[in-house]
Formats: sequence, C-alpha cells, structure tokens
Amino acid sequence: MSTKDVRPAELEDAYELRAKDVREAPRTFRGRLRYLGPGIVLTAAVVGSGELIVTTSLGAQAGFILLWMVIVGAAVKVWVQMELARWAILNGKTALAGYSTVPPKIGRMGWINWLWIGLDFAKTFQKGGVIGGTAAACSILWPIVGDPLSGQSLTAWTVIVTVVTILLLLSSKYSMVERITTVSVAIFTLCTVTIVLVLPWTPFSYSAAEFGTGLSFMIPAGTIGLAVAMFGSTGVGADDMTNYTYWCLEKGYARWTGPDDGSEERAKRAEGWIKVMHLDVFVSWLICTITTLSFYVIGASVLHPQNLVPEENDVISTLSRIYTDTLGPWAETLFLFGAIAVLFSTNVTSGAAVPRLWTNTLGLLGLIDWHDVKVRTRTIRIFTVCLPTLWAIMYLFVQSPLVMLQIGAIATGIFLLAVLIAVWRLRTTEVDDRFKDNRWLTTALLLSSIGIMLLGAYTVLEVFGLELSG
Repeated sequence: MSTKDVRPAELEDAYELRAKDVREAPRTFRGRLRYLGPGIVLTAAVVGSGELIVTTSLGAQAGFILLWMVIVGAAVKVWVQMELARWAILNGKTALAGYSTVPPKIGRMGWINWLWIGLDFAKTFQKGGVIGGTAAACSILWPIVGDPLSGQSLTAWTVIVTVVTILLLLSSKYSMVERITTVSVAIFTLCTVTIVLVLPWTPFSYSAAEFGTGLSFMIPAGTIGLAVAMFGSTGVGADDMTNYTYWCLEKGYARWTGPDDGSEERAKRAEGWIKVMHLDVFVSWLICTITTLSFYVIGASVLHPQNLVPEENDVISTLSRIYTDTLGPWAETLFLFGAIAVLFSTNVTSGAAVPRLWTNTLGLLGLIDWHDVKVRTRTIRIFTVCLPTLWAIMYLFVQSPLVMLQIGAIATGIFLLAVLIAVWRLRTTEVDDRFKDNRWLTTALLLSSIGIMLLGAYTVLEVFGLELSG
C-alpha cells in the first residue's frame, strides 16, 4: 500500500464503524511506522508543561534523590493507557463512553464521568499555566509593550497565544494537531537531550554516584508536593490516557478495523491495528521517558547547586539558566524558542482534546447527538473558542504557572485511580478472551495497577494531610 492510499481520518466519521471503511493493517515494522501519530500528539501534551516546568523544578529543589520517581512515573502508567486504547479500538468507543458504563451511575452518566468533570475544572488552572508559560517565554523574547514579564507584556502575549491557538484549531481536524505536535516534539527533544549530553563537559557535570542516590527510593522533606505533582503530570496521566482513545479513533485504527461481525477476518484486522497502536505507544513512551529524565537531570545538575528554584512568573527566566549557564548567554534565545515550541504544542493538544471530551459529555447527557457529525463538529468548535479563552483568563487572574500546574497535576493523580477501575472493568466485560491471552502484557498491567494504587493512595493521603506511620 502506498502512502497515497492513507486517507485522512477526518474525511470520514472516525467515530462510526462501517464495513466499507475497513483496511488491512500493515504487517511489517516499516509499514506500521507510517501509521503512527496518536502517540506523538500525546507526547506533545506529556512533554510540555509537566517536564519543562514541574519536573525541572523538582530536580532544582530535590537534586538527584528523586530521580527514581521520574522513572516510575514514566513507566508505571503506560500499560493502563495501552489497555484502554485496545478496548477503544475493539469497540469503536471513546474513553468517556466506557467510563459511563462503570457503576454506580449518577443520572445518565457513571461516577467516573462526573469525576472527570471535576478534574477538568481543576485542570483549568493547569491549562492556564501552560498559556502563561508560553506568554512568559514570548514576553522575554519580545516584550511588544512594556518590559519583559511586565503586566502589559504578559497580557498582550496571553491574548495573542490564545487567539492563535483558537484559529489553528477551528478546523477541528486531527491532521492539523498531528503536524504541529510532531514538529515541536522533535525540536525540543533534540535540544534538551543535547544539553544533557553536553553537561559532563561543563562546571555542572554529574556523576554515576549522583545517579545512584537518585535510585534510593527516598522522598526528602519539603519535596512531597512537587513529587506528587510530578507523578500526576509527567509520563502518561489519567487525562492523557483518556484523550489517547480519541486520537486513536480519529487516526482511524478502529474505523479501519471495522464493526465486530464475529468473523475471523475482523479479528485478524483488529490484532493488526492493535499492534500498530502498541508500537505507537512504545515510541511515545520512549520519547517521554528520555525527555523526562533529561529535564530532571538538567534541573538537578544546573539549578539545584545554585539554589535556583523556578517560582511565579520567573519560571521561564529561571529555566533559561539551564542553557545560559552551560552554553553561554546566547543560548537564552535558543531556550526561549524551544520553550515556546513545547509549551505551545501542549496548549494546542489541550485546545484540541478538551473540546472533544466536553462535546462527548454533552452527548452522554443527552443534550446533543454525539453521532451527528455536523452537530458534533459545531459543538467542538464552540468549545474550541470558549475553553482557551477561559484558561487565559484563569492565568491572568492567578499569575503563577507553577502553582497552577501543581493544582491540576494533583487532581490528575487522584483521577488516575478511577481510570484504573474503569480499565479493569472494561477489560473484564467488553474485551474478548482472544485479545487478553498475552500473559506478559497481563502481568505488566497487573504490576502497573499495583504501582498506581500504591502511589495514588499515597497521593490522596498527602493531599488530606495524613502521614504513613514508620
């Protein structure tokens, strides 16, 4: 099959399974690579605010001792993401539709759907923080009005970033989101990894012994808030897992699998497209893990020895020290361009995903017909205008990107437990045994679930001010 045969998913209704849309899955590694995409979109969301601001801040505050949390946070959640995506491909349904079947129901939706609504309100602060971080980087690079980081400059750039985001996403096309995020992820990942590789030849070099202390599984006093926020916002979060099902559907994995007619041919197609999804998840996980570790290491190596912890609107200027202290003053411009790229791509993915989820929620509530393409598209576009505007207003009101990101991240950590419950129920009730017979994947999911439960419980205890004895 040539690349010309790959039709954009938005030309058809990606949320409807029809026999005429089926397509055989590629059987080779090279062929599967051509169909990757949802994972890159997800990576743009994950790599952005969490890694750039929260993870680097954690490294600056704690040093190398919490390195283990980075590794655990990146690795433990990916198996749940994979399980939820497999269910979505097999059933052609979104995550929110799946959550609505998990009892007990409250009205027309399940309790997890209502919890998601609460999460999204909490994450309004986080999404505002992403817009604020982007505006701050733009303000330092080119103030436009007033001084860098002045109220006038930040307000002007907040408006510009918000308007540009809305204009880019008004088409509501998945392909637009994929193109923007692919470029930005490639640019900033390359820049960040390069800095980590250069550090050993600078005054901020790190050693194998420091890495050893980072694997001691300790949480020093005064860092628990950032540690919890990092676990919630780095790696694949609960909201990212939820969003990923929409991107898999809009890419076409479920539509190309086709409706479940019980045939062997359909089962083989499903297995083929699930393998493509597995590769998509693996590539996304690899990029996320490398960039997360990179951000943490440069925070611990460059900022921690100087007692520089990003705070308030100085987050971006403080983080720029990573580049200027290692490469020289000229590197600040390089950092700012990179920061704008990664934060703006995160803003784009949020501006694309959340309107879809709210539109889906209105459909589940019976307020609109989710399956009517025209109604769905119109509603998504309305949310595309309203939500980024709301996030921008929240930033201008709070004026602290780091605090805003932490509020949303802690809420995400709590929501992760609910998603875990949903995944196990959907796996048990709506996935054929044929697709669950891989013992290695089942074991990985089980271990992942135990890790999430332990860390999630610890998160809840800390949020309510309780401490574990001993």
